[in-house]
Amino acid sequence: MGMVETVGLVLHPQRDSKVAIDAIVEWARDRGVTVLGLPDEVGRIDCSAVSVDAESLVERADLLVSLGGDGTMLRTMRLITGRSTPILGVNLGKLGFLAEIDVDDLPPALSAIDNHHYTVEPRMAVRAPLPGTGMVTAFNDIALVRTPGDGLSAVAVAVAGHPFVRYAADAVIVATSTGSTAYSFSAGGPIVSPTVEGFLVVPAAAHSAFNRAMVLSAEEEVTLELLPSSGRLAVEVDGAVAGHLSPGDRLTVTARRAAAWVVRLGGTTFYERARRKLRVNGSAEVE
Repeated sequence: MGMVETVGLVLHPQRDSKVAIDAIVEWARDRGVTVLGLPDEVGRIDCSAVSVDAESLVERADLLVSLGGDGTMLRTMRLITGRSTPILGVNLGKLGFLAEIDVDDLPPALSAIDNHHYTVEPRMAVRAPLPGTGMVTAFNDIALVRTPGDGLSAVAVAVAGHPFVRYAADAVIVATSTGSTAYSFSAGGPIVSPTVEGFLVVPAAAHSAFNRAMVLSAEEEVTLELLPSSGRLAVEVDGAVAGHLSPGDRLTVTARRAAAWVVRLGGTTFYERARRKLRVNGSAEVE
């Protein structure tokens, strides 16, 4: 008997996903598998997926399929945070880091998963209690970002309660290893294997003398305190503004290990995807 009895879909809000959904629905029909989707997503597409709320989707799905790009995959991971339900990323647009397959590969990929011919890769998250919002969770990064006209991001960084450095920058980013190829990378941070359990603290466009990134263990916590000289900062969680902080406010960020599980079928590696996405053409030749 196959492992998949119920498939849950998470769709990109704009990209055309009908071909992918039709392939999933046809595969499921042949095997008596139920396909679920969120009301505002499957409702805009003529398909036989059963419309359910987010709680039911998470509770009932044996497999979640993310149809879109990295942003959709991150949303799926946040939706399923803390559960062992595997997530299959399907690329519908530009090449990303998180999607495992393209649409044409869907039927054989679903069959491989159903027959237990796959592996899963744990993904760590970072989380923090945000005043007025509650606990926020990110699989790429939590960033304190300057608001135009409000001054720089001036932040004191303490690790496990011990003061270490003060950054003056356009932003201060706390990124997972997964997020090392996102905002952190554009700010000059290192590329980190997604299997590494640790996180980065990276200043973007630093105006201070010390402008180096920090690499922390998943067991450590980092506290970011807005200095009196700081402007009011936006708190971005995986790129979306979740709230704001003012001088004197603090944000304590901790790691959550294995917060989500991503399906791997062995078609490509992280390094192959990174070479293509980041246009790494190889090392310079030494004469």
